[in-house]
Amino acid sequence: MVKTTILHNKNIILKMENLLAQKDIDIFDSLTNEDFLQVQRHFIYKKFKKGDYIIQESEMVRNVYFIRSGLVKLSFSDQDANEHILSFAFENWWETDFSAFYNQHKSRLMLRCIEETEAFSLDYESYLRVLDNPKLAQYFLDKSIRGHIASQKRILTLLTANPKEKYEEFLKLYPGVSQRIPKSMLALYLGVSRETLSRIYKQKKQK
Repeated sequence: MVKTTILHNKNIILKMENLLAQKDIDIFDSLTNEDFLQVQRHFIYKKFKKGDYIIQESEMVRNVYFIRSGLVKLSFSDQDANEHILSFAFENWWETDFSAFYNQHKSRLMLRCIEETEAFSLDYESYLRVLDNPKLAQYFLDKSIRGHIASQKRILTLLTANPKEKYEEFLKLYPGVSQRIPKSMLALYLGVSRETLSRIYKQKKQK
């Protein structure tokens, strides 16, 4: 009887730790407790190992993910099986194949864990319910606009910047994350060779 009670209490604690907390996402601070509890039940806790695919190419994208801890990359493979990295996402970022998620069709992209990752998923139907709250609707609109701005900056950087400028722009967009990303992966994201990236690292250390 005692063992059963201890195990039961332990499971309750584990479940509570895996619930979305009001402090996890800044916008939730402005919600009443009642509104937050209504929203909280739509989020599902998920844990992934390093190397796990959260989204695979050609599968239906049913969720958007809030990264609680860890690091992921969004990428796609061309016809020659060359990988192209679109973005990275880490703590307090949202990530998915947004085109596939919003249009509810199959993904062209892959979302894969660079580190062990904990996330909260929100499926499409739940996402629409969450948007019924005006504050959260505005929050997601702001996030979408900021995402579009970042995408436009990235395109301009790829088209016009030299390798050193690309790396400096990356540091602004992803502060404190460069040491967590393998150099070969970062070179792919920047569209430069591994040798070029090594030279940039060396130049920065010499300053």
